[in-house]
Amino acid sequence: MNQVVAAGEKPINSSDMNFARETFAQIAFIRAFEAKAWSLTQVNPPRVMGSMHFCAGQEAVPLGAIAGLGQQDQIISTYRGHGWAIASGLDPRAVMAEICQKAEGVNGGRAGSPYLMAPDTRFIGENSIVGAGTTIACGTALANLAQKNGRVVVVSIGDGAMNQGAVHEAFAFAAAKKLPVIFVVENNGWSELTATGDMFMVERIAQRAHGYGIPAATIDGTDPMIVRDSFAIAAARARSGEGPSLLECRVPRLWGHYSRDIEHYRSKADKAAAEARDPLSVMKARLIASGVSEEDLERVRTFQEKNIDEMVEAIMASDDPDPAVAGSHVVAVAAESHTPKVLQTRDMTYIEAVNAAMRAELETDARTIIFGEDVGKGGGIFGGSRNLQRDFGDERVFDTPIAENAILGSAVGAAMAGMKPIVEIMWADFIFVALDQLVNQAANIRYITGGNNSVPLVVRTQQGATPGSCAQHSQCIEAMLAHVPGLKVALAATATDAYALLRAAAADPDPCVVIEARGLYQAKTPVELTDGAEAVGKARSRRSGSDAVILTWGSMVVPALAAADELAESGRNVGVLDLRWLNPLDEPAIIKAVTEASGKVLIVHEAVRTGGFAAEIAMRISEILPDLKTKIARLTTPDTRIPSSPVLQAALLPDASKIKEAVQALLS
Repeated sequence: MNQVVAAGEKPINSSDMNFARETFAQIAFIRAFEAKAWSLTQVNPPRVMGSMHFCAGQEAVPLGAIAGLGQQDQIISTYRGHGWAIASGLDPRAVMAEICQKAEGVNGGRAGSPYLMAPDTRFIGENSIVGAGTTIACGTALANLAQKNGRVVVVSIGDGAMNQGAVHEAFAFAAAKKLPVIFVVENNGWSELTATGDMFMVERIAQRAHGYGIPAATIDGTDPMIVRDSFAIAAARARSGEGPSLLECRVPRLWGHYSRDIEHYRSKADKAAAEARDPLSVMKARLIASGVSEEDLERVRTFQEKNIDEMVEAIMASDDPDPAVAGSHVVAVAAESHTPKVLQTRDMTYIEAVNAAMRAELETDARTIIFGEDVGKGGGIFGGSRNLQRDFGDERVFDTPIAENAILGSAVGAAMAGMKPIVEIMWADFIFVALDQLVNQAANIRYITGGNNSVPLVVRTQQGATPGSCAQHSQCIEAMLAHVPGLKVALAATATDAYALLRAAAADPDPCVVIEARGLYQAKTPVELTDGAEAVGKARSRRSGSDAVILTWGSMVVPALAAADELAESGRNVGVLDLRWLNPLDEPAIIKAVTEASGKVLIVHEAVRTGGFAAEIAMRISEILPDLKTKIARLTTPDTRIPSSPVLQAALLPDASKIKEAVQALLS
């Protein structure tokens, strides 16, 4: 697949005539479809708000690709995905209605033009984050392998995306796991407003794939027959277990980067060269040369335009979305609270309890897969997954490249495809290099699809300062994650909760991040092993108190309890409420504890002060209990970086002594 394949100038083969004529009609339809959508943004005032990205000049790629694939093969496209959506079989009216932000749209007006999603069809969806779909495709392919369904995943990106780190992580991941993925680069010569040639030092973008051991070809993306045949070859290769391929499809960009782009940066010569390669014009000329009359082709084109005009007028007269549902389907409707049956109680360290929870999930749900850096053969750098690969096999517990974006993106794709991934991000600090996959991908999907699809995945990570850890291995990031609608966040303070919260997260239908306390990994306590999972979002009272209450979570629960014990010796009755979940937050438990403590509250967390979750809790208490005379204080790490020195750490971090002093000040 290393050659450059170019379109022929000769007439179309007789065996391809029916396909060529049909494809011409489809190109004409998609072109008219997008032209009409564009026109809706150009009137004053616009009939449709926002910008759109069009595939004019690139239509032969999705049409040819679909022809070369199997009926069950799946598509993830870039944000120029209207053509891919239509070619994949989505109802054009529903697609146009979504572009027009109408209730009858594919996503009920929640997605708009650049983020169409239909994961319950073969068209999984567009992605408006450049290159992000590649790692999701890897996860979908993982699920296909696990389910042995023979499906191939096609993911389309633009040429500019080839400079995104996520794309290269996806290449490494797909190559290492021999995933049935076809990476498609629709190279239209422009990386948004910058000429592609200014950003690449290789003649063919496809050459970059060779470094990953991925076969690649550069083809003429204006010729649907060449596209069809090239995709058929790549799909056969993927289905045979040989792994991914890359197809660079050379196409013209006929219109601007987006609907408001006046292309002031583009020369007339470049536009003329693009227009000379217009697949609609090229196909028309070849069909005429093959004996089809120009009048017949013109009738096809005008027929498509008329159909589009009539369809759009009906859509624009249809209902707008109901404002009452604007905030619905962020997460699943909360399940009824229940308490699982305790099967046995065993002395375990915190990290052993994590291992036991994952083992239980692997035993009880065949859809569970566990992956991440060093989690397989090595059993995790802290031993969290020790012996799980040995006992359950390397198809269910496996190592990945050091590529956090690929790990999280693959978890998203696998979850969308029916698997239950539990992935490890070794240090919470490392989530930042892949935050897109949590914030822009996992947390969005239930909402964008109106509750029709979900991403039931678990991210395990650990955080906090320990002696000798550096400033890139010590940050507490729970407030950042809890800020994201659609993402659930738990922090375990005990070995029992390390087990319980992980199982609760694994049973939940939404993406969950379970943050472990590294400093407690070797603490051994009795652990209750259960036959199932509790519901998410429940706090746990560690100690009741009438004089004051400490609200805390994670690493601060132990020193908070120690401080409460010391205060009890002096006659002060101080409660400790372990929140356990910051999103969703157990407001009833907070209000009960605050009321019992006569409104005197100390909120403690290891994270820094500014933007810390203590401020959110304090405000909620004030909003919910406006008539209660409250006195609220917080104790946090100051707004600083975390040093490696144990002496310097001790000067900054909250501990039992500082918590005791803060409570005493609160009560004075």
